[in-house]
Amino acid sequence: MTASRAPIVFAGTPEFSAVSLKALIDHGANVVAVYTQPDRPARRGQKLQASAVKQLAQAHEIPVEQPENFRSPESIETLRGYKPTIMVVAAYGLLLPQVVLDIPKHGCINIHASLLPRWRGAAPLQRAIEAGDKQSGVTLMQMEAGLDTGPMLGAIRYDLGKTETADSLHDHLAELGAKLLIENLPMLLTGEARPVVQEDAQATYAHKLTKQEARIDWSKSATVIERKIRALHPSPMAWCCDGEERIRVLAAEVIGEGGLGSLTIEPGAKPGTVVGFNGHAIIVLCREKSLLGLTRLQLAGGKPVSAKDFMNSQKPFLRAGTVLETPAADADAA
Repeated sequence: MTASRAPIVFAGTPEFSAVSLKALIDHGANVVAVYTQPDRPARRGQKLQASAVKQLAQAHEIPVEQPENFRSPESIETLRGYKPTIMVVAAYGLLLPQVVLDIPKHGCINIHASLLPRWRGAAPLQRAIEAGDKQSGVTLMQMEAGLDTGPMLGAIRYDLGKTETADSLHDHLAELGAKLLIENLPMLLTGEARPVVQEDAQATYAHKLTKQEARIDWSKSATVIERKIRALHPSPMAWCCDGEERIRVLAAEVIGEGGLGSLTIEPGAKPGTVVGFNGHAIIVLCREKSLLGLTRLQLAGGKPVSAKDFMNSQKPFLRAGTVLETPAADADAA
């Protein structure tokens, strides 16, 4: 059997994964099976929804496996029966036990959405934006039992834009991940790839996003909050409260000198105070008198609108002088 026809098992679930699976299919790779998460309830109707990877696999008549886990002997034997040369994993959503990692001839290969070892864990691209990183990227990694600790097989860097959101970065890295996979596929299938061991001392853990952290903490600086808003877009989306009304903040910008226009900051104003509207953004006072301009917002049940349209809507929210509360450390924002 030539390397180009060597059997490949693919494991992934969301759209990020589907981009790499499509690249394999378009490349003519011999994908003998696809593993993906079981169908989950989605949207308001809570109807079972097949993952993006499952839908793509079915469209190309590739066998689909959806084990809850790999604890049963049957699930292990099913995978072993495909006799994979490699197993390509991208945002699958299941931790693979050692017995699974040992099945493919040349192991399991992960497409990871960061420049390892910078961000290991569940939310690498969001944490990169939140931290103010100048670069992100994708890494091809030989999987081992540790979480994102395996040796690296290749990487592609990506410069983060000043307005980069998790949404836009996701799309860029999905395409780069597919490109990286196809470029390295011949060596992966022959076992000729040369892995480079990660430096554990440089690793940072990218904690999973929580609904609690989506509530804006006005005691932070405007720069920190603005990065957080971009990191949480499109989910779980940053928000604040004006009284009982929850308001999503879809976009914001740090307001520098001259950005206030004719607006003034009252002496003694505390973080979370709405200074006013400068014709473009609703300006809120943050830590150490830094200013954040909210430029795109959404009320519960409403559509996303510009700050100008929001202020013209006659809704009595985010008016000058309003003080938006900073969440308590243990507040439940679910």
